[in-house]
Amino acid sequence: MGAAKVLFFFALLCFSAVSTFAENEEDPGLVMSFYKDTCPQAEEIIREQVKLLYKRHKNTAFSWLRNIFHDCAVQSCDASLLLDSTRRTLSEKETDRSFGLRNFRYIETIKEAVERECPGVVSCADILVLSARDGIVSLGGPYIPLKTGRRDGRRSRADVVEEYLPDHNETISAVLDRFSAMGIDTPGVVALLGAHSVGRTHCVKLVHRLYPDVDPALNPDHVPHMLHKCPDQIPDPKAVQYVRNDRGTPMILDNNYYRNILDNKGLLIVDHQLAYDKRTKPYVKKMAKSQDYFFKEFARAITILSENNPLTGTKGEIRKQCNVANKLH
Repeated sequence: MGAAKVLFFFALLCFSAVSTFAENEEDPGLVMSFYKDTCPQAEEIIREQVKLLYKRHKNTAFSWLRNIFHDCAVQSCDASLLLDSTRRTLSEKETDRSFGLRNFRYIETIKEAVERECPGVVSCADILVLSARDGIVSLGGPYIPLKTGRRDGRRSRADVVEEYLPDHNETISAVLDRFSAMGIDTPGVVALLGAHSVGRTHCVKLVHRLYPDVDPALNPDHVPHMLHKCPDQIPDPKAVQYVRNDRGTPMILDNNYYRNILDNKGLLIVDHQLAYDKRTKPYVKKMAKSQDYFFKEFARAITILSENNPLTGTKGEIRKQCNVANKLH
């Protein structure tokens, strides 16, 4: 009887080990080179498409960088950002927090190129993350090895965007808290905001620092340029009125941003706070001195962001088109 019991428990143990193994086989989570067997060319195709698009439209690289932040910071890295509005739901792309996001049609260009090679295999969530990785390289930033294996969400998260994405006028405490909830610490936050080293800020986002009175915290040498670029107190949101985030190296992701904000040339309130809050200033100064340190912390923060609560295994789906969930396709 004792021997039979032992055999029974042994069989039970083996069965549970096998089912755990099967579960892990089904859902390995995020891994490096997830598509190495199912679509070995996937990452190379995405990289080539990002390069081609960058040659034709330089601002695509800024878009890919913004996309990873706007998608992955809102509950999950699941490409919900890319979904169009439907009769019932608003797209995240159309919320106030997404103001200025563009080039979504070129994500479809990348998706189509991948689909031609491997139909129905590579998720839009992975394309979004890998295009950001390769866009960072186009901008002169570091190459960041990122895991893949994400699947696509089926619904927009527009109703919760404001709970997760910090606004440019929020206090530095609120910004630190929101990133901390994702596992990104203070130097990581300081490094992520270094993305303001490239691209531009629409006048809508900064006129409150110029009108009716100029914010005394702004460097007076920088103000005439800002007023020239933003001549209207109430700018037309559809007009292309903007100030480049970094006049020195506007197309290069570098540590110039930190030198600028220490010199009171940050365009947004959050940039100014970053340079003067006692929690963040030491890291700002360190990154202003060392681009290597900035890149190291930036790569670490992007990695954490890219792994924020992804859908893996059998959760979600692999969209046929990035702007439409399959059930509506």
